Amino acid sequence: MSRQTKIVATLGPASSSPEILAQLIAAGVDVVRLNFSHGTAQDHIDRATLVRAVADKAGRSVAIMADLQGPKIRVGKFEGGKTLLTAGQKFVLDGARLEPGDNAAVGLDYKELPRDVRSGDTLLLNDGLLVLTVDEVHGEQVHTTVRVGGVLSNNKGINKQGGGLTAPALTGKDMEDIKTAMSFQCEYLAVSFPKCATDMEMARQLANVAGEPWRHKPSLIAKIERSEAIPALESIVRASDGIMVARGDLAVEVGNAAVPALQKRMIKLARSLDKLTITATQMMESMIVNPVPTRAEVSDVANAVLDGTDAVMLSAETAAGKYPVETVEIMAQICIEAERAEDVSLDTDIVNKQFGRIDQTIAMGALLTAYHLGCKAILALTESGSTALWMSRWRIHTPIFGLTTQAVTQRRMALYRNVQPLVMPNFGDLDRALAEAEKILVERGILKPGDTYAITCGESMGDPGGTNTLKVCRVG
Repeated sequence: MSRQTKIVATLGPASSSPEILAQLIAAGVDVVRLNFSHGTAQDHIDRATLVRAVADKAGRSVAIMADLQGPKIRVGKFEGGKTLLTAGQKFVLDGARLEPGDNAAVGLDYKELPRDVRSGDTLLLNDGLLVLTVDEVHGEQVHTTVRVGGVLSNNKGINKQGGGLTAPALTGKDMEDIKTAMSFQCEYLAVSFPKCATDMEMARQLANVAGEPWRHKPSLIAKIERSEAIPALESIVRASDGIMVARGDLAVEVGNAAVPALQKRMIKLARSLDKLTITATQMMESMIVNPVPTRAEVSDVANAVLDGTDAVMLSAETAAGKYPVETVEIMAQICIEAERAEDVSLDTDIVNKQFGRIDQTIAMGALLTAYHLGCKAILALTESGSTALWMSRWRIHTPIFGLTTQAVTQRRMALYRNVQPLVMPNFGDLDRALAEAEKILVERGILKPGDTYAITCGESMGDPGGTNTLKVCRVG
């Protein structure tokens, strides 16, 4: 059984050499994440160039996701790099402070904090490990009492319990980073901290303008990590091509206990709207330093697979961990075992679904045909990748192969669950294209004489959205 769930791996110091990157791709990485919170524009350009070269050499379709930093809602720096806060002590967050912080006060990278909070609010620092209660606000100073203490070091993040920080999703740095990401034509652009659909619409407009010299339009991923995003979830999903269940900041704002149910809700909603999902944050966290994951981490990855996520994501595990390749290998094994346990009830799932487009109807027809006939594969000849995407929204253990003449479409399909992207020659003749598609899968050992398969295509080859034909074939 081939793996259906895709793996996103973050590049960093532990994984940016050609040798390690080649091993990661061989181990099963489908999408590489470039974290724009770290490094220079040239660093990201160099890494993108390396990813393309290594993936091409390996004969693999690997997409690149540029992950924007978003607003820096953080404390400033300390004298000596850190301080120890104890429960009950007073501590000031000072938007006007320029000198390094100490045990009494620290400056702010996020200068708007004094206008976003009031007496009684709860602030959570360093992913919720430290908890402060706001006593009062004087000008640029937020006076607090430490409720849960600990070590607070340079530039740690700030969250307000329940949300309510006014920082915009797109900063000046993000706008420059979008230009950088478009210069190497990333397939996916992840937007941090969107609060509404307008944030995603603005990001799309900026990306499309920046990508115009290359006629490139990336797919947009909304990172759901603010409490304000939850009431606006459906509109954000509709304005995006996919979402990331970003469980770190989200958990700090809404509480850890609320996240598992939200994860399931988000994945279900996105799939119903034909959107992609990535589940992220601390999936294999212990493997940053340990050669094996915890049992809880194994269950976490498996549950995301059973929820129907398109991809599971690794962050520090591959960016800075001691065992980046082993982490990917183990995650791939977990995905395969979880997929074996999935129930497939295609008839029940589709019976009440209505389709308003011919190409969508053809895609669903291919799924049902393959399901009932026991086809070995489903082949989708696609220019835009849409037919393969629609097929991938339904649980079926028949492998789907997206065959396209477009390299960018091939790489974009690398994130689609249960879709294996392949590039094929550009044939104007339909019969030749169908024959070539079968030949490619036979040569790869996927199909053999006597096997049946379903294939979808458009009578007018090369016309995006033109899929109108379903054929059932048997290999001669």
